[in-house]
Amino acid sequence: MDSDEVTVDYISVGGNRHPAAADWDRKTGILAFGADNNIAIWDPLDTNHNGITALLSGHSDLVNVVKFYSPDLESDSFVLSGSVDKTIQVWRMGNTEAIILSDHESSINCIDVLPTSSIFVSGSADATVRVWKTKLIEDQLNVGLVQTISLTPKFFPLTVALSSLDGPSNVLAVAGTKATIQIYVSNNDQFSLIATLTGHEGWIRSLSFTIEVKGSSGDLLLVSASQDRYIRLWRIHQGHELPSSSRATNDPSLGILGKSLSNKAHRFEANDKKYSVTFEALLLGHEDWIYSASWHHTNSKLQLLSASADNSLSIWEADETSGIWICAARLGEISSQKGSTSATGSTGGFWLGLWSPNADAVVSLGRTGSWRLWKRAALGDQWTQDFAVTGHVKEVKGITWSKDGAYLLSTSYDQTTRLHAQWKHSGKQSWHEFSRPQIHGYDLNCVGTISDTQFVSGADEKLLRVFDEPAAVADLLDRLCGIKKASGISFPDAANIPVLGLSNKAIEALDDDEIPVITNGDSRDAPDPASVIHKSTLNFDHPPFEDHLARHMLWPEKEKLYGHGYEISTLATSHDGTLIATACRASSLDHAVIRLYETRDWREIKPSLKSHSLTVTSLDFSDDDRYLLSVGRDRQWTVFKRDDKNRHEYKVAYTNPKGHSRMILEGAWAPTAAGAVFATAGRDKAVKIWALDDGTFECKQTISALLPVTAVACLPVVIDGALAISYGLEDGTVTICIVAIDDYQVRKKIEFDRQILPSKTINQISWRPETFGVDRVEGDRASKAYQLAVASDDTSVRLYCVRDIFFP
Repeated sequence: MDSDEVTVDYISVGGNRHPAAADWDRKTGILAFGADNNIAIWDPLDTNHNGITALLSGHSDLVNVVKFYSPDLESDSFVLSGSVDKTIQVWRMGNTEAIILSDHESSINCIDVLPTSSIFVSGSADATVRVWKTKLIEDQLNVGLVQTISLTPKFFPLTVALSSLDGPSNVLAVAGTKATIQIYVSNNDQFSLIATLTGHEGWIRSLSFTIEVKGSSGDLLLVSASQDRYIRLWRIHQGHELPSSSRATNDPSLGILGKSLSNKAHRFEANDKKYSVTFEALLLGHEDWIYSASWHHTNSKLQLLSASADNSLSIWEADETSGIWICAARLGEISSQKGSTSATGSTGGFWLGLWSPNADAVVSLGRTGSWRLWKRAALGDQWTQDFAVTGHVKEVKGITWSKDGAYLLSTSYDQTTRLHAQWKHSGKQSWHEFSRPQIHGYDLNCVGTISDTQFVSGADEKLLRVFDEPAAVADLLDRLCGIKKASGISFPDAANIPVLGLSNKAIEALDDDEIPVITNGDSRDAPDPASVIHKSTLNFDHPPFEDHLARHMLWPEKEKLYGHGYEISTLATSHDGTLIATACRASSLDHAVIRLYETRDWREIKPSLKSHSLTVTSLDFSDDDRYLLSVGRDRQWTVFKRDDKNRHEYKVAYTNPKGHSRMILEGAWAPTAAGAVFATAGRDKAVKIWALDDGTFECKQTISALLPVTAVACLPVVIDGALAISYGLEDGTVTICIVAIDDYQVRKKIEFDRQILPSKTINQISWRPETFGVDRVEGDRASKAYQLAVASDDTSVRLYCVRDIFFP
């Protein structure tokens, strides 16, 4: 396969909620973060806004820790990653093969490196901290275990920090599920405990060292951030004399608390030099757990960035005259902006904050898995928010294109439905999340578009919900993506979720100077502040920020469709938009029915369609809506045929109770230009192609796979007498087969490069409608480039560009 035959146009994935799960490389400006069991690579300051450019796959479980590491100034950066799978992996940038370290006996929680040195440390839920030594030999990195520190009294390390003292000695700070910090000092590469720092009243989530004055051999400062909502600073001072008394105890803002602050000195020796560790300052201001704290020297000024569960990032610096640490800037959300529901209100906190290499930007990761980015103005300390990458944080179960192919919808077990579209700006093009139509209280299983402005989704709540596009989203897609707003349709301005509700309600946007009306003069009827939207809030010239997506980009709910007795398993919409077919999880004939709903009056068409005895796993209408295909766990496929007189009535026309030897997981129709042809994918590791021949559907071709086939889709166009059938496997593999429609022989097989594939099960594949194909001419032959969307259990949505697939 040519390297340019299949390329990645877009990757959408959310970050893992762990304070150590991301790092921003000082050398390359690349940010790497844990995304499920993968490591996402992103350049936040890329002016082309290409978003996530790659996912490194190697771990078998959640990635908790990501850290960049350079053994020396000249060498390339390596990425260290630690996972719940008990391993540390060492990646070289540009190389997908990793060194695997399997010495830990439980989940890896933290890693810290000593820049341009040969050691790093790791902490695990096995209650040990391990010290590793590296050696770069002919461009190959060798890693060996030097020491295992068993923590006494036993606790789980959640954070470690490493720094060098004068000479060959290093200092290590360890903290976690106790309210104390252990300080270790090395002698001949072996660390020993020299002090235990007390003062915090909760678990400690973050530690970080820095030199007080950049470029000097001055004192070391250690910051500790805790779940007790406080940040503490500690000073490591060289010399027999103690440093001047901490100004923290004289800080008037602490009130009576200042009297209880201990300034006990811990003395130790290293490399024949005397040192002391003393408490330096207490930083108050956060209202909830503090997850991360990191240092940066900016213009000869030392600044500290902290991220908290109170939805804020704080930037701290010492006052030049008093030396008291103050909050110089606060980014994120303020209390009055927080909504009253978890869906559209509070983000659930910031799990980490990171400085850019030049401290001209900061990022944070929130509960929704989405990043926020702020950039510092060239002059002063003014910060402005910019858009960043977003994505699902749990398995993506369903994807579908709008009827015209202008945008893509995805839905996931993270209880959200997201809209992805292409931003066209300044001659550039890039994909982003432009709307979050549904934020739900149940895991979402499937989604389908009824029209270009309406979709339906099914969840674990036994009913389906239909949503209409609001004016704010239609205007945004028109303005930024060139997706023309539908004419002749009245759109509500926006939507919100009422308190304790699950149904999105349409609301009208207010002018900026307009005050919400309180009915009956009763203040109890005052609208929820989160439900009040001003028109200026919905008018911007860039992809939405996470705050916009979480609050203002919902779609109002049009209708609920009832009838099923169990969780919705699959749905399909007819190509003319007049019918919805659905099924639910079932273990008996009574519940394994297919229900049809017409979209004019939203009524169910009786009777329901009966054929299967177990859960129907997939439904698909043929291009002309003449047939409806169903496949199920009972290994059976059934083709229902539309009545010639009543377009809403379907009856069993063909069925095969033994279509596969194991359960059938998906079925898909080929375009009608190929005749009555469909493909089925089964757990028996086979894709079967069926065609209508002599009044019955016969299996014309069986394509064998190495693993169970979990998804299948047909390109909706026939070219040069051939079909393009794509299928996905349980391990994330995606393959395209070019099949001749005259004899159903496989002309060509296109295997995707493993480096660009998902690392877990493929749940759904969807070709973009062929009107979006891009012409490509070679000699006297023409081909098109097509886009293929893939949803996977590794929480990613990926969009591939496939070129020249019909060329020999």
